[in-house]
Amino acid sequence: MRRTSRKKRSTLANRAIAASAALILGGGGLLAVNVYASAGEGPSGSPPARTQNAGRQMSTIDCPEAANGLPEVPDQARGEVDHELAAMDTQITEAYRQFADRREQMAQDPGLAENAVLGPLRGKRTASLDRIGIAIGRVGGERPAGLERLAGCSLRADDDQGQDQGQNAGQGQDPGDQEPGGQDPGQGENPGQGGNGPEASDFVDIQSVQPGADRPRQRRGASRGTFTTDCGRNENGKFNPDNVIAAPGVSNGAHHMHDYVGNQANDAFASDDDLADGATTCRNQGDRSTYYWPVLRLQNGQDEDDVDADGGGRDQNVGEIQTPSRVTLKFVGSPVGRVTAMPRFLRIITGDAKAFTNGDANANASWSCTGFEDRQLTDKYPICPEGSQVVRTFAFQNCWDGQNTDSANHRTHVAFAQDDGRCPSGFRAVPQLVQRIVYDVPPGPGFAVDSFPEQLHKPITDHGDFINVFDERLMRNMVRCINDGRRCR
Repeated sequence: MRRTSRKKRSTLANRAIAASAALILGGGGLLAVNVYASAGEGPSGSPPARTQNAGRQMSTIDCPEAANGLPEVPDQARGEVDHELAAMDTQITEAYRQFADRREQMAQDPGLAENAVLGPLRGKRTASLDRIGIAIGRVGGERPAGLERLAGCSLRADDDQGQDQGQNAGQGQDPGDQEPGGQDPGQGENPGQGGNGPEASDFVDIQSVQPGADRPRQRRGASRGTFTTDCGRNENGKFNPDNVIAAPGVSNGAHHMHDYVGNQANDAFASDDDLADGATTCRNQGDRSTYYWPVLRLQNGQDEDDVDADGGGRDQNVGEIQTPSRVTLKFVGSPVGRVTAMPRFLRIITGDAKAFTNGDANANASWSCTGFEDRQLTDKYPICPEGSQVVRTFAFQNCWDGQNTDSANHRTHVAFAQDDGRCPSGFRAVPQLVQRIVYDVPPGPGFAVDSFPEQLHKPITDHGDFINVFDERLMRNMVRCINDGRRCR
């Protein structure tokens, strides 16, 4: 499979150009994001015209998340179901491309969207859901009813998110906060990545965000230790648009490019045995775990090698991939008690790659700036002051059901601790992976994470993936270290 190679970091001149993405008015208000688009993105290589429906721009395609609507999937049917779910993601991607290419026509002829995009998409989804029902019924004895309700999709405006996911969903953010000067930062504008986002209102000055709530206090008996593993920053440039957890066996199952550190055997077709035998970038060779997340790109007019490839330009992910300046992979304990070992090959996804259309129930990744990490954002990218760097943080689920290394929706076998720090009933505390990824990018707008095309590169779609491939000895050492209150590497 073709891999993109990492290009040389931006020159100071390029960084200055990208920094000019923030257009400042007399009062300091953020007006728009000046983002470079590659030729061929949108009609004639120019940003598509904004279209209106009842006074609003219709920006994307919103479909029910089929994985969340399925009943329990028998293990014997899991492979076939995962393949169909990945096919449904591809169907949405293709439908979004058709919508984006003909957006202006559809604004003038509302029936065109139904006839050319939504109707055919509904037919394809219905067929996939039917095959899912057959696969489950074949091994489960009973075909699930009501799957057809998951087939329908609609067009949605960029500002149609739920109230708990809108302008003020950033943790600790004052509902009255706007950019300096009182300007609403370009709501409705969608100039980035050839009309595919991000938009100016996806950014906020970190200095305007209020500090957030404290973590649960540690009680007597808490496991206070930490275990840090050093697996590098993806200096060797391992990228692919696969997701072996959510779409095993499917090339380009993510429709966006991932950074990988740790295990080097990870692609869509990697088995547990492949991962166990894979090389690792981790300093401690007992850690062959795989850690991956969507790449962050600088929209500075520079193309990567994937400009014509799946997961890159073909999926409307453009710009210069940024190598993190720092990556910290730390495992921490429970604030209320001891932790137990993770099972080998435990799979965890934190955050939701489709949170823009799914809603924020599973959104978990957060954004901040060095020097301001008591201020965290979930649905905004931070504008960091000069000398401060962008920080992405992923706190993974820290409770395990004690039985399964994965689940049908890749979520229900793990959980977050409750507000009091205790695991839900039936779950046990395991070491919690906390990833901190730092980037040296120019101040201001002009960067974004890769995403599914219809997710418009929204910051709330950020997510991280982890498969535990620690050897048993090192996992025991990690658990002992955390429970004994030590700091280990």
